This record gives sequence, C-alpha cells and structure tokens, in this order.
Amino acid sequence: MPRPLGELEDSVMTRVWKWNRPVTVREVLEDLQQERSIAYTTVMTVLDNLHQKGWVRREAEGRAYRYEAVSTRAAYAAALMNDAWSQSDNPTAALVAFFGMMSPEQREALRDAVRIVQGPETPAEQKTAGENPAAAEGLAGR
Repeated sequence: MPRPLGELEDSVMTRVWKWNRPVTVREVLEDLQQERSIAYTTVMTVLDNLHQKGWVRREAEGRAYRYEAVSTRAAYAAALMNDAWSQSDNPTAALVAFFGMMSPEQREALRDAVRIVQGPETPAEQKTAGENPAAAEGLAGR
C-alpha cells in the first residue's frame, strides 16, 4: 500500500496526472510558481523522490529528465481507501459510516461503479433488483 503523498508531493503529482504526459522539472516549477515561491532544486528533489518511491518513471532527455506517472490519481485514491478500510476492525460499519458521509452525487457514482464491477445483469437479477433496492445498488448481503 502506498504511503499518502505529502503536500508538496501531491501538488507535483497533481500536475503530472492532470497533464497526462511526460513533464520536465521546469514545467512543474513554472506552474507551481503561480501559487507559491519554490526553487528549481526543490521540485527536482521532489520528482526524484517520487521516482525512487515508484510514483513516476523518468527518461533522460539531454541533461534533464522527463517524468511520467506510473499510475492514475484514481488508482492512488482507491489504494488509500482500501488501506483505510482494511485497517478497520469492523469493515461493514466503516463502509456504512463512509456511505453516510457521501453526497447524493457520490452515492450515484458509487452505484455506477458497482454496476461496472458487477457487469451486465441477467434478466433474473434485474427482476430481483426491482424487488429489492439494496440489490440494485449491489450492496445486499455485503
């Protein structure tokens, strides 16, 4: 399980994920400087640390490197959620509490995600889901 990113690591990775292409230290630096005062060497060190931790891969380009994300922000968020959930002594209660914190839009996104993971329903499952709203959300018996 990945350790949560620090504040500056997250700021750097946000740009790498958003741009979705290999980036240079200079590009990240110039974008970060719109929000804060930061040195080139600091950004270079953060990207090097992210490389050593396995968050980015790099390819030499002249005397510099281009950095690219190894995985997506969604995969990072999922790994953090999975780690937090797996540390609970009562996973069901943790999920209920988590779902209770969600906005209606987040709950709809959850329903969509469960449908994607479960795949297409058979006609018998569609009938059962219509009779049991919890089954339609893929949460019955879990």
